[in-house]
Amino acid sequence: MREHIDAEDQRDAETEEDMVREDDKDEDEDVQGDEEQDEDGEDQSRRKRARVNTEGDSRPTGSSPKVEKRKQTLPRDVDGFIPGSIVRIQLENFLTYDWVEFRPGPYLNMVFGPNGTGKSSIACAICLGLNFPPAVLARAPDVSSYVKNEKESGYIEIELKGASGKENLVIRRTIQRNSKSAPFTLNGKSASGREINARMAELNVQISNLCTFLPQDRVAEFARMTPQQLLRETQRAAGNENLTSWHDTLISAGKELRQVQELVNSDREQLKTMEDRNANLERDVRRYEERRALEKKIELLEFIVPIKEYYEAREKYRIMKPKQREAIRNLQRLQKRHKPYIDLDKALEQEVKEREKRREEKKAAAKRKFAAMSAKWDENEKLELQAEDLKNRLDNLKKGEKDRIAAIKRLEKSIAEGEERLANPPETEDLDDLNRQLRELQQQHNLDQQQLTDLQDRQKANVAKGSEIKYKIDQISRNLQQLDSQSHQKLEALKRSDSDCGDVVEWLRRNQHRFRMEIFEPAVLCVTVPNRGFIDAVESCFGFTQLKTFVAQCEEDYQLLNRLCVDTPEAIGRKARINTWFKIQDESKLAPPPVPREEIRALGFDGYAIDFIECPEGLRWFLCSDVRLHRTAIAANPRAVDANRAMEMAARANGANYIIGRVYNQVSRSKYGRRLPQNNTREIQQARMLAAATVDPQIKRDLMDQLNHARESLRAVEDEEKELTRMDGEIRATHKAYKDAYDNIMNRKKAVVDAQRRQQAIQLKLDEYRKKLERLQNAKPIDVERNNLKQSLLTLAHKRVEIVREYVGLMRSAIKEQEKATRAGLEFIQACANKSALEALCKEQKEEIQEVEAKALKIHAEFKALKEDSKRKLEITKTKYEEVEEDVRASFHEMEAAGEIQAKSSDEWEAELQQRREELDMNMNTNANVVDQYNKRKAEIETLTATIEEREKRILRIEQSIKTARENWQPELEKLVASIGQKFSAAFDRIGCAGEIRIREDEDYEKWAIDIMVKFRDHEKLQLLTGERQSGGERSLTTILYLMSLTEEARAPFSLVDEINQGMDQRAERAVHNSLVEVTCRPDSGQYFLITPKLLPDLNYHERMKILCVNNGEWLPEEKGLGNMMGLIDNALRARQANRANSAS
Repeated sequence: MREHIDAEDQRDAETEEDMVREDDKDEDEDVQGDEEQDEDGEDQSRRKRARVNTEGDSRPTGSSPKVEKRKQTLPRDVDGFIPGSIVRIQLENFLTYDWVEFRPGPYLNMVFGPNGTGKSSIACAICLGLNFPPAVLARAPDVSSYVKNEKESGYIEIELKGASGKENLVIRRTIQRNSKSAPFTLNGKSASGREINARMAELNVQISNLCTFLPQDRVAEFARMTPQQLLRETQRAAGNENLTSWHDTLISAGKELRQVQELVNSDREQLKTMEDRNANLERDVRRYEERRALEKKIELLEFIVPIKEYYEAREKYRIMKPKQREAIRNLQRLQKRHKPYIDLDKALEQEVKEREKRREEKKAAAKRKFAAMSAKWDENEKLELQAEDLKNRLDNLKKGEKDRIAAIKRLEKSIAEGEERLANPPETEDLDDLNRQLRELQQQHNLDQQQLTDLQDRQKANVAKGSEIKYKIDQISRNLQQLDSQSHQKLEALKRSDSDCGDVVEWLRRNQHRFRMEIFEPAVLCVTVPNRGFIDAVESCFGFTQLKTFVAQCEEDYQLLNRLCVDTPEAIGRKARINTWFKIQDESKLAPPPVPREEIRALGFDGYAIDFIECPEGLRWFLCSDVRLHRTAIAANPRAVDANRAMEMAARANGANYIIGRVYNQVSRSKYGRRLPQNNTREIQQARMLAAATVDPQIKRDLMDQLNHARESLRAVEDEEKELTRMDGEIRATHKAYKDAYDNIMNRKKAVVDAQRRQQAIQLKLDEYRKKLERLQNAKPIDVERNNLKQSLLTLAHKRVEIVREYVGLMRSAIKEQEKATRAGLEFIQACANKSALEALCKEQKEEIQEVEAKALKIHAEFKALKEDSKRKLEITKTKYEEVEEDVRASFHEMEAAGEIQAKSSDEWEAELQQRREELDMNMNTNANVVDQYNKRKAEIETLTATIEEREKRILRIEQSIKTARENWQPELEKLVASIGQKFSAAFDRIGCAGEIRIREDEDYEKWAIDIMVKFRDHEKLQLLTGERQSGGERSLTTILYLMSLTEEARAPFSLVDEINQGMDQRAERAVHNSLVEVTCRPDSGQYFLITPKLLPDLNYHERMKILCVNNGEWLPEEKGLGNMMGLIDNALRARQANRANSAS
């Protein structure tokens, strides 16, 4: 339902949809279009796109076209009733009725009677009996509430005229007080509410439509219906049966068109941002791709070099192998020829080795003997030192005895002096008395200290209060400054509309130093329009996202801003959804203004939009390059500009934008045919973003009052601080006196304690002296110690004699070993002389053998080195072959097959490898994430581009659907409204007033409306009918005249209005009655019920109308059928006719 429908109407409409159209759910689902099919990605096999049929409805393909189940009024039967008309109504225990039955006529039925007799109960019975919701009546919400008081159950029975050739429909609904269920029967058989609703839809019964069924309690609602509601209800009640279907198609297609257009615009802006970002990354991507190519080439070269080195090493090994074999054979032949010499030389060499070994063994034995002699000598030296020590101790025994006797005398003297001092201690004060004085002084001090603590607490609280008040004063002052700050007002408004953007602005102001150049805040903050007369026009030049775009001046800052704020939560604690922009500044690529400024002013324009703003100089590149303010001309006075000349100017420039007054013109050339210029216009809105928010004076007055109150509180705090300072001085003076008295007593107490400690120290000294004296007096005699030392000297002498004997024995053994070593040395010298003589004799043979052997060893060493090098490089090659990727191996095999590998040496390949590595070092390493981001965004751009193209195709289909539906709907609607308006105006003319019915068009088809314009006084102008402007009688008169005008076009089988004439004057009521009788009693009119409590005299009546008088009260007879008004009238007529016949005879 539309947003402007009030709550009660919404509930009514929802109830109507639930109760009346339950049987049309499947049909409604079938006619739904393909809303958001592209977005939600549903399976195409399960849901097909809707196509436009000949009627303008959107229906799924593959299903047969259906129209809304509304039947044209069927032909009238011989009894005068048309299908769906009410033939009979019977009620039992329903509201005011115990039981009643009446039969209305096929045309106008006037139901009248005193108030409270149950006229409106008939309207209630019709509504509930035909299964329409109680909400239609605007009375009790439950069907059970309509049971008569003191009764437990009742029923409603309505007989409707059936289709031609079919029996009538007798619908009975039983209602119970204590149950919400109210079962139906149809022609005596049980039926569900859904079946009843289906029958009502077949007969086109429209009780939920105020244009065909207007109960008493909802008469005022008709005037309060919005013009949009009136249009929809009128379509349902009259005119072409497909009007509502076409209108629903236009509404849904219009909404879908706006949604898709908004999505396309949003996608285009997003696409532009993504393309700009990728354009900035293309250079890095190229560098990355070049680096990847170099890395691949290096990988291939790193594979080629070791293989080439292996090939070369293998070739060298193959060349060296026969040389090594020949050198070994030459050496073997020479050694065979000189074998006698070689054998003798080897024998002499073996003898030399044996003699040398024996000589070394003898030398080692002699050395061991000498080492043992040295050990004995050292041991004797140690014993000699011990003997010297014992001699010194023996000499010191005499001196020690003299010192002991002197020490005993000193101790005896010290003990005597100490005992005398203990016997005569110094006089001191009483320590208990001093402690008592201290306690008394401390008690008084505690009281003073408590006062000081309380005072300090008061001072702290006072200081805290003062700080709080000062902070509050500062805060209020800042708030006042902020109220006066236009920039702050704009920032607060921005934060309310886009919290991410506002938070990034605040972060940027604190972190501008992190960027190499200044990052410009969004235009909504740093662009101002000094002349407010141009502010609406300037803001209309911006897109919504352009006003909130952050502009960087270099690519480095652009990347850093995106990384900190968009790609990571580092800046504000979350990933922000903001717009950023950067483009290398190149004025040569900037499109110039359509015409020079002098010529644009000659055309009547005030200038270009860029001329009316103030902004940072670096931001102008963005405003010209992206917003194109330098190409948008503005004329504040629309009369000063010739629209045709302006159009020609824009066409000559191959398209341009300009603003005349409050109309934005966007001129472009068609892409097809003769490329004629075309102009799209839109009305500019009032500026919201660039205009600074106004300050509420009441808020400023409140802040000033708070500031004055805070200053008064601060003065009171300062006065209290002075008083507390004075009290603090008094307490501190008292504390000083206490300190002096306390120090005096403590000094006297210290003197007493010190005297006591000195006496205790003397006693401890005496005890120590006595122990030392006792130890000295009890020492061992000196003769015993002397004898012990002499015995120790004798023992050491015996040990030294034994050591000398052993030393002499070792010396003799050493002489013998030395003789053996000398003999072995002479034998070694003789063997070496024999070998030297042989070498001198066979010098040439030896040199020849050595020369050949050296050459053979050299060649063998080279051979072995080449063999090992070849094996090592083979292993390296195998390992490298396993490590490289398949594409590298394939490239290598291709080069090998082409002979490229053999064409260069390993050094040349190594040189090329080094060159590629140097090139790689010169190529800056680009983060792979940047490339991934570029490729990912590129894929997103392709996807988004495809999405935009698909949505643009969808827009074309929707526009075609709208065009087809409108071509069907609008002419029929205009025809219907023109017919109703002609009758409505004529009816108002007859009563001396004026009335008119108009269609109000709008871009949004949901806002199309029917305006009822009325004028009841000559001096007034035509005014829109509303629920407040006109009086109750005027609203009632307008309502009944509109319903009368609608009657001839209506498709419903019957209509009803309840007490519509309340509040009318007699002239209007008479005119309305006569017009109603005339309209509703025509041969082609449908059944009509007019419920009224009164009738004026001398009204017009028609033979087709039927008057139903409601008589109700406690004096009516209990027997059913007795007292029937029609029966009484028939009886009276028959009696009169009988009397006339008798008189004639």
